[in-house]
Amino acid sequence: MLFEQACAIVDLETTGGHITRDRITEIGVILLDGERIERFSTLVNPGQPIPPFIVNMTGISDEMVADAPPFEALAERLLAMLEGRLFIAHNARFDYGFLKNEFRRVGLRFQTEVLCSVKLSRRLYPQHFKHNLDSLIERHGIVLAERHRALADAEAVYHFLQSARQELGDEPVRAAAAYLMATPTVPEGLDADVVDQLPDVPGVYLFFGEADQPLYVGKTVNLRSGVLKHFAGEPGDKALAEAVRRIDWQETIGEFGAQLMALQLIRELKPSHNLKGRPSQELCSLQLASEADGFVRPRTVAASEVDFSRVATLYGLYRNPREAKKVLTDLARAQELCPAVLGIEPVTSKKGTACCARQAGRCRGACVGVESAESHNARLIAALTRLKVKSWPFPDAVAVVESDPVTGESVEHLFDRWCYLGSRSGADESLDGAPSFDLDTYKLLSAYLKKPFEHTSVRLLETVAGD
Repeated sequence: MLFEQACAIVDLETTGGHITRDRITEIGVILLDGERIERFSTLVNPGQPIPPFIVNMTGISDEMVADAPPFEALAERLLAMLEGRLFIAHNARFDYGFLKNEFRRVGLRFQTEVLCSVKLSRRLYPQHFKHNLDSLIERHGIVLAERHRALADAEAVYHFLQSARQELGDEPVRAAAAYLMATPTVPEGLDADVVDQLPDVPGVYLFFGEADQPLYVGKTVNLRSGVLKHFAGEPGDKALAEAVRRIDWQETIGEFGAQLMALQLIRELKPSHNLKGRPSQELCSLQLASEADGFVRPRTVAASEVDFSRVATLYGLYRNPREAKKVLTDLARAQELCPAVLGIEPVTSKKGTACCARQAGRCRGACVGVESAESHNARLIAALTRLKVKSWPFPDAVAVVESDPVTGESVEHLFDRWCYLGSRSGADESLDGAPSFDLDTYKLLSAYLKKPFEHTSVRLLETVAGD
C-alpha cells in the first residue's frame, strides 16, 4: 500500500475552467485500498452547452451527455465513494474545487485530504521542467488508449505513481506526499471552511480584523493560493495572519482586472497593512519654465493645481515634493548640472559666487558664467528626457477588453488620458464618478500597453456611455 489511507485518483472533464461557473461533463475515479483496485466512470449532464473547443479537446459533445444523469443524481453515491479517502488528482485543486462546489449545490459537504500529482512530480523529479500530464505520460512511458477522457487521465496518474514507486521506492514517495499535504495552519479566530471555499480564479481578496477593520487588500491570479501564502509562515506575514478575522474576495475575469480592482479598493478602504497603492495627496511632477536670465528651470507642479492628464510636458511623477527634489538633486549630481540654477541650492546674495557643487568640482559653472545658459539648458532637457511622462497615445478614450477564453464573457475597463473611467460588462452601461489622474493607475496602464496581458485587447472609443 503506497499511502497509509485509502485513496481515490480522480479526474473530471468539464465545460470550462471556472470552478463556480462551469459544470462537470465526465467523472473518472480509481479507488485504491491496499492491493484492491476499483474503477468508476460516468458521463454527467452539465445542464449547459459544452463550448466547441472543449468538444474538440475531449470528444464529449452535447449529444453524448443528453441522456446522462445530472450531478445531483450521482452525488450521494459519489460522496460515499470518496469520503475519507486521500483525494489524488493532477492539478488537484481544480478537480477538488469543482466537486466541492457541485456537492455544495445539492446540500452536501465534501472535505478530505488532497494530494496534487503535479506538485508531487515536481518534488520527486526536480530535474525536469515540465510536469503536465502529457509530459508525465511521455517521460514515464505510459500507454493510454485515449487522452482527455476522465478515466483515462486518472489511469495516467495511477501509472505515474506506480512508476515513481519503482524508480524511487515507497518511502521517498510517501515523504514527498506528506510534505505536500502539510498545508498552512489557519490562524485562530478564522473559519477554516472559508479558506476551502476560495476559488482557483483571478481576483482580489480582502482581510478584515477586529471590528471588521480593513487590514489588507491583495490581488492574485489564483485566489486560493494567493490567500494561503499569507498563512504559510513567512515572517513578514505573521502579524497580519494573526490579526485576520474575516476574509472576503471578488473574482475577476483576468489579472488586469484584479490589479485594477485592488487599486480602487485600497484607495477606498485604506487598509492598514497596504503600504503601497494609497492615493497621494501631494502627487506632483516637474515642468520646465523659461526665465528672463535665459535659463530653463524646473518647477514642481501639483496634480491638485494642474490636470496631469492633459499636460504634455511633465517630467516624472512623484508622491510628494520631497521625492521630486531628491530626484532632481541626484540628476544634477550625475550630470554636473548647477544646483543653484536649478533652485535646489539657495542662491547667495553675493553676485558671482560659485555654488557648493562648483566648489567641489561637480558643476560646470553655470552659476558663475563659465557655462552658458544654452549649454546648461540643453544638458538639463536631455537629462530629463528619460523621465518624461508618456503622452496619451490615443486620439480618444479606450477600453481594455478582458475576455474569458472559455465562456466568451468579457468586461471593458475604460480609460481616457491615463484616467480610469470605470468598468462595464456591456457598452450600454453608464459609468459613475469623476475620473482623476492617479499615479498607480498610470503605472499599471502604461506597463500594460508595453506588455499586454493574455486574453486582452485595446479598443478605441469615440464616446463613453454615461459621460
